[in-house]
Amino acid sequence: MVKLVLLRHGESTANYANIYTGWNDVKLTSRGRKQAVSAGKLISQIPDFAPTHVHTSVLVRAIETANIVAEIANFLYLPITKTWRLNERHYGKLRGLNKDVSREIFGQKQILEWRRGFYSVPPAGDRVNDRRYINCDCQRLPQAESLYQTQQRVLIYYHNEVARWLLKGEDQLIVAHGSTLRALIKKLEQINDSAITKLEVDNCEPIVYTFDKYLHIRDKQVLS
Repeated sequence: MVKLVLLRHGESTANYANIYTGWNDVKLTSRGRKQAVSAGKLISQIPDFAPTHVHTSVLVRAIETANIVAEIANFLYLPITKTWRLNERHYGKLRGLNKDVSREIFGQKQILEWRRGFYSVPPAGDRVNDRRYINCDCQRLPQAESLYQTQQRVLIYYHNEVARWLLKGEDQLIVAHGSTLRALIKKLEQINDSAITKLEVDNCEPIVYTFDKYLHIRDKQVLS
């Protein structure tokens, strides 16, 4: 048996302000940092969990959470990979917009479709121009994404850089974002397009999967 732990970052300043964040870079709140400490303690108590690698995005809120968890759980010695493929879903022109205001502008039905529909893409925003993406092909970076499109980039990384270690019997830890983790969970659990709209991934509640040698799920626990 091998374990994969998924963790959404702690509360960010944008979460607190009820703002669409996406690829905007924001920090954790003091509450978010405390959540990360609590998550680290929970992860340290998972029986027989000995990860060999930590995977996170290139966004500060996830990196901060990963670092806090690693310190609390005594994983600071582990290699950590930061990749844009684990970034939050790109919300296009919704980035930086208050969620209540967005409903007034676009209507509640349209916002619900953009937020929860698996294939719905919000209006495209500007292409990201940031040094952290300097080695990426800019044409591959999104200007807006559906959850389906988010899933495609997440799965590329998962299969190439996570599953291959799980298949060798090595536990792995992913610290990422609500939508990217929802996209991955959809695939892992074979959740249909309709049911995925109801899945929530809360801040800093570790999700623990236990797989057999074929990466079939044998157990799932959400720690809180």
